Amino acid sequence: MGLASVVATGASLSGGISDLYSALTGDIERVAASALIVAAVIGVRILTSWAKRRDDELSSTQRLLLSAAVGTATAVGAISLLLVWDRSGALLDAYRSAAIADQLTNVVIAVVLLAIAYAVTDFLGGVIREISAESTVLTDHQEEVVRRLTQLTVYTFALLVVVGLFTDNVGGLLVGAGFLGIVVGMAARQTLGAILAGFVLMFSRPFEVGDWVEVGDHEGTVTEISIMSTRLRSFDGEVVTLPNDTVRSGSIIDRSRRNRLRIEVEVGVDYATDIERAAAVVEEAVAGVEDVAEMPEPNAVTKRFDDSAVVLGVRYWIRNPSMRKRWRTQTAAMNAIKADLESEGIVIPFPQQTLSAREPDTSGPQLDAEVEGRAATRGGDGSGDGGSGGDGSGGDGGDAATGDGADTVTNDGEADR
Repeated sequence: MGLASVVATGASLSGGISDLYSALTGDIERVAASALIVAAVIGVRILTSWAKRRDDELSSTQRLLLSAAVGTATAVGAISLLLVWDRSGALLDAYRSAAIADQLTNVVIAVVLLAIAYAVTDFLGGVIREISAESTVLTDHQEEVVRRLTQLTVYTFALLVVVGLFTDNVGGLLVGAGFLGIVVGMAARQTLGAILAGFVLMFSRPFEVGDWVEVGDHEGTVTEISIMSTRLRSFDGEVVTLPNDTVRSGSIIDRSRRNRLRIEVEVGVDYATDIERAAAVVEEAVAGVEDVAEMPEPNAVTKRFDDSAVVLGVRYWIRNPSMRKRWRTQTAAMNAIKADLESEGIVIPFPQQTLSAREPDTSGPQLDAEVEGRAATRGGDGSGDGGSGGDGSGGDGGDAATGDGADTVTNDGEADR
């Protein structure tokens, strides 16, 4: 009995191992088949993308056929995966059930609609690329924005149609989506503001990629314009990222907009110099600098009178302005102005301070005669006042003494005479 049990147990174990091996072998084969199917679908997508990039002369119909091929390959791959994993029976069972049988047609229509939406967006994207390639107005970044907006519009419409297939209360769903949008908008109003400002920048086009701009306190070359932000490369090589709402709300100076830029350099000449001659010299000096435009010609104007010089403003234009060209031409212009003025004997003055020694016979500061007279007058008045005060201070006693003394003296005098 014990031996029979052991034999039965061994037989069951061997059978289980055999079943496990068969199951694992079957799963390995299914995994391999699934990998091949997925690789085939990815290969079709890669080939179609390569064909579109390689041949720019494809017509819209050819692009639509390529997009349809990708959609068909994707659908066939999905059905093949169901068959490999024996899920077709489960799908048929679900179809036979009342809950799914009524909606299966809608499911098929929904899948078809989404496939059509994908093909249409790919087709329209090709059309937009062709229009952008032939147009000189639409930039590459604007082409990308238009293509994304087109995809969003097509997919939104297809999604609304799909939702309408499964429910009759589309209006209620839209109302709910509207309230959800309000909540999300209030929670992320700064982000949404940056996005809306990005769209405004895309279509108003105050500047483009490669322009030399000044935005607020930041100055540099525009390297990227995205939906959320704008990036500048500064003079020092720093990358400055600015939110689009900040860019839109501030002032924007585009120095590359008109494809030319006027630069002004100031120089001072001595008051004894002939101003017209000095202006002619600096104009000729700047005109000979490389990258300075011939028209309009350089022009020198008198700007102001400083303490030690008459200041001239030398104005000239450069074509295709950039940061490097501005500083290069400005440095060359200043060097040329200095060299030509020196060769013509025209002095560029600078503030000076003159020191002089005191005369040997003077021991200190001398007072003006008028000042001395006023001082003497004030001293004399003070003495008189003091004398009066003396008389007054001894008024009573002095009078008595004077009176007595006077009588005595007078009497004595009369007696003597």
